[in-house]
Amino acid sequence: MSEAACALCGRSGTKLTAHHLIPRSQHRRERIQKLFSKEERLSRLAPLCPPCHKQVHAVLSEQQLALSYNTIEALRNEPEIARFVVWIATKAPNTAVTVHKHNRRR
Repeated sequence: MSEAACALCGRSGTKLTAHHLIPRSQHRRERIQKLFSKEERLSRLAPLCPPCHKQVHAVLSEQQLALSYNTIEALRNEPEIARFVVWIATKAPNTAVTVHKHNRRR
């Protein structure tokens, strides 16, 4: 049986966290409710290792996540996240990483 791996960097052997691809803080917004069913808002989750999860939230706002980056593919294609994923994928599973908020985050 294979170990679960981070949906972004693919590393296994580390604790995974559940990332809401449509952030819970956005669920009550009318625009989000029109775009996604309640079931979809609640069930769209991705297992991420803590460094990847921190990077996603450091780079993108919750509104950006809900509207434009609500799939793993979209997150992988975001340039700053893609660079981070390439870097972190070479590190040991429990490597401690400090992530800084980015200025372009709105």
